[in-house]
Amino acid sequence: MSFQNPIVFNKHNRRLIRILLSYHLLWGCALVVFGVVGQPIDTATSYWSAGFVALQLYAAAQLLLPALMIQREDRTRGFYFFWFSTLILILWLINQIPAIGSWQLPLSGIRSGLLLLSGTLIGTALARFVNRLWEIIPICIAMALADFFSWFIGPTANFAQEIKQYYLAPVGPPPLIDMVLVKLALPGAASLVPVFGISDWIMVAFFVNVSRHYTINDNLVGLSGESLAQKKLCGRYLPVPVAALFIAVLLAQSTGLFIPVLPLIAIIMLLWYAGHYLRSRRPLS
Repeated sequence: MSFQNPIVFNKHNRRLIRILLSYHLLWGCALVVFGVVGQPIDTATSYWSAGFVALQLYAAAQLLLPALMIQREDRTRGFYFFWFSTLILILWLINQIPAIGSWQLPLSGIRSGLLLLSGTLIGTALARFVNRLWEIIPICIAMALADFFSWFIGPTANFAQEIKQYYLAPVGPPPLIDMVLVKLALPGAASLVPVFGISDWIMVAFFVNVSRHYTINDNLVGLSGESLAQKKLCGRYLPVPVAALFIAVLLAQSTGLFIPVLPLIAIIMLLWYAGHYLRSRRPLS
C-alpha cells in the first residue's frame, strides 16, 4: 500500500513547480534589465510606459503555461493551509531583507517574481473548486462588488494613498500593503513601481485555469494555453484576463486615478464566457 505524504506534491507537480519557480525568478531578473534600460529615459511618454508594461505583462503571461499542466490532487484542507501559510511566510521573510544601494533593484525584482508565483499557484488551486461553469457568475459578481466597495468606501483607497505618498517621498519603512503589490519597471523610475496587487494576478491565474478546465480558448493570438503548454510553445500566449489587466493598468496610467482591477476583469471574463456559450449553442448551417 502506497503512502501519500499529506504536504508533498506528486512527482509531476513537483517538477512543474520547480519550472515555475525558475521561470518566475528569470522574469524577476528581466524586470531588473527593464529597470536599468528605463532609468535614463527622462521624458517618458504614455506610449513608453504602455510599451514597458505590455512587454512585462506579455512575458508574465507565458509563465502561466506550466501551471496549466499541473495535475489536480485530492488533498485535505490542511494541505492547502500549510502551503498557503508557507507562501505568506516566504513573502514576509523576503520583505524583511533591507534593500540597500545597488541591491534595491534586484531584490525588488525577486520579490515581484515570487509574488507573481504565489498568485499563480493560489489561483490555480482555487480554480479546481469550480464544479460548474455557471458558478463563475456569482464569483465574478462577488469579487467585483467587494473590490469596488473596498475602493469606494473601504481600506483600498487608504492603501492607495499610503503607497502614493511613500513612493513620492520614501521616508521610513514602506507600508505593509507594499508586500502584496507586484512591481514593474517604468521609464524614468529609479526602481520598480507597484502596478497591481497579488489579488489581481490570483484572479488572472484563476480564470486561465477555469478556461483550461472547460476547454475554452482564452488565447487572443492563437492556440489555447493548454495546447501551447503540451507542445512546449512559448511566446504565443495572450490570455483574455491578462489583456483585461493591461487595460485596467493603462486606464489608471492615462487618467492618473486608482482603477479597481477586479471588476473590469470580471466583466470581460463574463462577456468572454457568454460569447463562448452562445457560439457553442449556435446550430450548424
